[in-house]
Amino acid sequence: MAESILIGRGEKPCELLLSRANRHGLVAGATGTGKTVTLQVMAEGFSRAGVPVFAADIKGDLSGIALPGRPNPKFEARAHELGEADYAYEAAPVVFWDVFGQQGHSLRATVAEMGPLLLSRMLELNDTQEGVLNIAFKVADDEGLLLLDFKDLRAILAHVADRAAELRDHYGQVSKTTIGTIQRRLLVLEQAGGEQFFGEPALSLQDLMLVTPAGRGSVNILAADKLVQSPRLYATFLLWLLSELFEELPEVGDLDKPKLVFFFDEAHLLFRDAPKALVEKVEQVVRLIRSKGIGIYFVTQNPLDLPGTVLGQLGNRVQHALRAFTPAEQKAVRAAAETFRPNPRLNTEEAISHLAVGEALVSTLQADGTPSIVERARVVPPRGRIGPVTPEERAALMQKSPLAGHYDTAVDRESAYERLVGRATGEPAAGPRPTGPAPVRDDNPWGGVVVPVRSGPDSLPQGGRRDAPGPWSGPWSGPAPQPPQQRGGGGAAGGGGSGGGWGEVIGQVLTGGGGRRQSPLEAMTKSVARSVGSSVGRQIGNAVLRGVLGSILKR
Repeated sequence: MAESILIGRGEKPCELLLSRANRHGLVAGATGTGKTVTLQVMAEGFSRAGVPVFAADIKGDLSGIALPGRPNPKFEARAHELGEADYAYEAAPVVFWDVFGQQGHSLRATVAEMGPLLLSRMLELNDTQEGVLNIAFKVADDEGLLLLDFKDLRAILAHVADRAAELRDHYGQVSKTTIGTIQRRLLVLEQAGGEQFFGEPALSLQDLMLVTPAGRGSVNILAADKLVQSPRLYATFLLWLLSELFEELPEVGDLDKPKLVFFFDEAHLLFRDAPKALVEKVEQVVRLIRSKGIGIYFVTQNPLDLPGTVLGQLGNRVQHALRAFTPAEQKAVRAAAETFRPNPRLNTEEAISHLAVGEALVSTLQADGTPSIVERARVVPPRGRIGPVTPEERAALMQKSPLAGHYDTAVDRESAYERLVGRATGEPAAGPRPTGPAPVRDDNPWGGVVVPVRSGPDSLPQGGRRDAPGPWSGPWSGPAPQPPQQRGGGGAAGGGGSGGGWGEVIGQVLTGGGGRRQSPLEAMTKSVARSVGSSVGRQIGNAVLRGVLGSILKR
């Protein structure tokens, strides 16, 4: 098994040790200097080593990794010169995702999973408005109302407004004017397409960590060209995903290779107009999440786009050219040069301004954890195609995806909206996914592997997630991974609508279990049981985790 990824070569090979890949990294450089190609080279290397990758594709250029590169004698000669003896054109096992469901599998979360703190940042609410939103989530928790999609959120806000006088003594003052302001912010987000992100089936993190039968890690590409037009939505979404990874994955320390590598493109958007508290908490998250086996790689134009406390956590660095025409730009180049361990044979500051396209300054962590001396290196060529795939090619690739049919059809089951407006029919929803044997295909990097589909929405757990059975459904061989523990359907503490765990066990004992639709009495019983079962562990755990992660969005 490979122990490192070859990034490029200068006086000596510049390799990224897999055992140090969870110590995070940085890919920086001006527009047009080769950052995206370097990102592609690193993603391909991680995939070949069996490490799943998640990357946001801002311009669409990264999607070409899903197809073999076009034959190019210059690429072949460069690869052999730089030590890639086994260089060959090959496609990576790609899974396309899209919050809007247009250029990839729909990527959704429930409103409950997003939580009031993240929603407050997404909606740009002030402290008072955020407080009212917290009350709405708490009411949903206490009354066992599932918050899954936008209409559930609207319904619970209207419900709280109608009962403002009644709720005042227990929850605090609720202004109908404030509720109206939040509703208007929801309308703005809805018009931007943000409502498509909320609903079921919600993303299962195991589906981001698929490994092919040949042992290659999946490359998950998020189509972000439209998403990034709403910078706060883009940044909040990626923060949510990081918080989910932190919350659900166990502590593992330093592994031989990461469980997942996460590329955060346009990383400066995360810190734009960020208060000091946010910066401090992000720095804390970056420091803590590496013990979960997650490597975060920030991609940005200038290293100074990142706060110093965050930059100091990034051990593996690839710096492409920076242009310096003004005194301010020259100062930035000088500061970037000072972040590297000096090389006595290289003027780092001068080199940054004179790097050619495809060249970079590279410094990675060595086996003892210290950074290597910076090298001026030529980056190895990628094995996949450089540039975007066509819409027709993307459609064909999505049909070959092992997750085809899992996320593409939304599920709308009984939740807060139906309960509050009296539209619950008592009839189970129609199955949204095709049934029958999964097709086998032999013309794609997945080798025909397809995650078995479920028969309908009743198979979804309370939080809207799906398990992903099969020995190839995670980065570990052996039995299928257990589905992640669900959080509550209502509020921040996760009480009212959680699925699985002790609450589900107690609920099954009290109500007899079974796959039929719950009666109101059973739903109430399970809600109480879940609250009891989770109050010791999940309330404490989620409070701590949301305190570390969700609270990074508190103003």
